[in-house]
Amino acid sequence: MAPGFDAGFHSYDVYGFNHQNAKFYNTNRPFSELWYLIGAKQEQMINLQHTQNRGEKFNFSFQYRKINSPGFFQNQATNHDNYNVTANYNSQDKRYHLYFSYYLNKINGGENGGLQNNADLKDPEYSDPRLIPVRLGGNNPRLGGLLNTNIPVKSYNQEASILVRQQYDWGHGDTVHVNDTTEYYKFDPVFRVEHTLTYTENTYRYQDAEPDSLYYRTFYNLNIPLNNPDTIRTRHRWRIFSNDISLMQFPMRGNQAHFIRVGAAFEMIKGQFDTSLAVRSFNEVSFTNLRLHGEYRNKTRNQKWDIQAKGDLYPIGENAGDYAVSGRLSSHLNETLGRISLMASNVNREPSYVYRYFGTRNKQIWTNNDLNKENITQIQVRADNKKLKYSLTANYFLYTNYTYFKSFTESAQSSGLFNLLQLVAYKRFDVGGFTFDGDAAFQQIAGTAPVQLPTVWARLRVAYTAKLFKNLNLYTGLEGKYNTPYYADDYSPMLSQFFYQDVLQINNKPEVAAFVHFRIKSLSAYVRGENLNSLVWDNNFVSPLYPANNFGIRVGLRWWFVN
Repeated sequence: MAPGFDAGFHSYDVYGFNHQNAKFYNTNRPFSELWYLIGAKQEQMINLQHTQNRGEKFNFSFQYRKINSPGFFQNQATNHDNYNVTANYNSQDKRYHLYFSYYLNKINGGENGGLQNNADLKDPEYSDPRLIPVRLGGNNPRLGGLLNTNIPVKSYNQEASILVRQQYDWGHGDTVHVNDTTEYYKFDPVFRVEHTLTYTENTYRYQDAEPDSLYYRTFYNLNIPLNNPDTIRTRHRWRIFSNDISLMQFPMRGNQAHFIRVGAAFEMIKGQFDTSLAVRSFNEVSFTNLRLHGEYRNKTRNQKWDIQAKGDLYPIGENAGDYAVSGRLSSHLNETLGRISLMASNVNREPSYVYRYFGTRNKQIWTNNDLNKENITQIQVRADNKKLKYSLTANYFLYTNYTYFKSFTESAQSSGLFNLLQLVAYKRFDVGGFTFDGDAAFQQIAGTAPVQLPTVWARLRVAYTAKLFKNLNLYTGLEGKYNTPYYADDYSPMLSQFFYQDVLQINNKPEVAAFVHFRIKSLSAYVRGENLNSLVWDNNFVSPLYPANNFGIRVGLRWWFVN
């Protein structure tokens, strides 16, 4: 639900850093964190984070994350490296502010195409799931390790981006005397000029160095020369430069959550594709966009009311006509009734570019230039209550020109109008030392829609919590998850996209895990036994031909300290 240019590759977003979740710190002492996870089949995750001030006005932080897992099945290895650096500077008079954010995500995900035959899961010949034949990558049952990054068939996503934001404020400053010996300088902005430069390079690539032409023709309807199969490779590479200027006014002195912002951004976008065709129109594109944006925010000091209205419009450029408008009103009624919020949003957007073009270096080209703009409306009502420990959310979505993939390589667009109603609830009960908490949702689609969703999904945790031996905080129990049967989307390895299917219904048993969480001062840890259900029933499936993991144990540690 975002207007403007979008490349369309989001299946690995949850594993990467971005500017939206970048953190800026101000610390009086250096602070560090270390996370480590080890799981079944040599799965490992390492996370290192450090931040410290250099003087009173400058701070920097660094974070590195490594995720490596050979997987439970053949050719399922993943190897991710993520880097994030932030810095911020405030001038002595607190009028000038500088923010810097950089991230680099290197995502390598193994693509095995799923099992050749689901029945092999029950075949005694394949007691080890690493021996079950898969569609891509050949017979490759080796496990690998943290330093072994050889992945036969993979999706390679690399994204690097730099953001530099400068702000200069006009307003009122005062010296505040805390006592006879302590004082500090307080500055309340009234008007702000903000300038933001962003440069991003994204590369999305699929590669199979030793493709089996029979498998590609049988499973994906992709013809590869038998005498010279070569490497199957697809690539979308994008370079995006954005230059944004904004003006802000703060009507109420001392309340920076009450402001009016208007601005404009100019974007230059260039894309390159990996094809062997000597046709420039298929190898490279470039275009520009102009985006106008505005925002009004009023969050009262007593936290009773919060009003927000935002708007974005693309008047000219490649995405001319795209827009997004939204409004939110929330209020804290009282401790008994809690907080309630109302939200409405409407987005008109050009479909992501991945729906318009797909090509390989083997001279396979698919294009779809008959796509209209998508329009999505969302209305939400939400109630949160800390005292009674519950939350309720009702979402209503209205879709027009919904764009989707209908096969491994082809996109399509639904011309009809359909809507989705979603009701989500959370509730927690505490009985003595035991805690019961659960989520549940009901989802219903009205109208003809190329979207499949489970009607009901739910999660329930039953746990015992206690404080032992003065410093030991314990939380241990069972967790179960379940959703009703539905036609889960299939997956296209070459595009790294999920696509609509209505042939194979996924009918899973409840998924069960046992856990022990504990914390001792600045050390927290957990042990999880996951997929206990696979010890009793057959493997659940997350998508056609893609079974969930077998039973496995994960152990995680987190240690933080102030130097």
